Amino acid sequence: MVLSLSCQNSRGIVHAVSGALLSVQGDITDSKQFDSPDTGTFFMRVEFTTPESRETVEAALEPVREEFAMDLGLWEASRKTRTLVMCSKDGRTLNDLLFQQRAGTLSVEIPVIVSNHLELQPMAFFYGIPFIHIPVAKDADGNSNKAEAEAKLLDLVAEYDIELVVLARYMQILSNDLCRKLEGKAINIHHSFLPSFKGARPYHQAHDRGVKLIGATAHYVTADLDEGPIIEQQVQRVTHAQSAREFVIRGREVEGSTLSRAVKWHAEHRVLLDGKRTVVFD
Repeated sequence: MVLSLSCQNSRGIVHAVSGALLSVQGDITDSKQFDSPDTGTFFMRVEFTTPESRETVEAALEPVREEFAMDLGLWEASRKTRTLVMCSKDGRTLNDLLFQQRAGTLSVEIPVIVSNHLELQPMAFFYGIPFIHIPVAKDADGNSNKAEAEAKLLDLVAEYDIELVVLARYMQILSNDLCRKLEGKAINIHHSFLPSFKGARPYHQAHDRGVKLIGATAHYVTADLDEGPIIEQQVQRVTHAQSAREFVIRGREVEGSTLSRAVKWHAEHRVLLDGKRTVVFD
């Protein structure tokens, strides 16, 4: 099992948690903790085995949770997180996720893929995953169907019992209302140049400016565009000798690995929120 918790720091937390697990014959196999000096919040993640049921473990932990006013979660370690992936036309990050799911290196189950375009439908078929096309467009009068499209998405989240939504290069801005409904349950990936090089062809813009580092940022989705709590970032050096096309290729590689790592950590319950930041027990 996996236990994660956060609460205001005080004496006796580790002792109380360990005692509760001992009472259900818990054998701790991994334990990490962090005391945030900025917020005074204590964070802890514990992996353990026990012959007892989940209900028995929850009952043993309940007095501890109440005593320290904990935000506490408990999961079966082998259970995979049901994940809906959204994409547009660029399939690199989508393929990374699907391949790792099939290989068993990513603790997620992807029952459905949603896209506002049809280009990546063959990839979904190759992996044997249902592909649902939800276009987002404006009519002749300039009226957008975004509200209807997002309503369909939420229907799919409920229908497929989705726990995590991953935006794998989904090139549409989500409404503030949808961001709030998916808070803490949606992960996005973008290049790490922001706030520089906004808009189209960011790698080409970066190439024109002669940048020496490219990279990617995976973060939780919030109503503040591309400013949600950061889960993972990676960078890679580039030089003047590389073309804009090579920048794009290298950038997509970094985006894919960064997103996969963030999804992996989330699915393994290694990420806890500390205000606008994250604590990641990797």
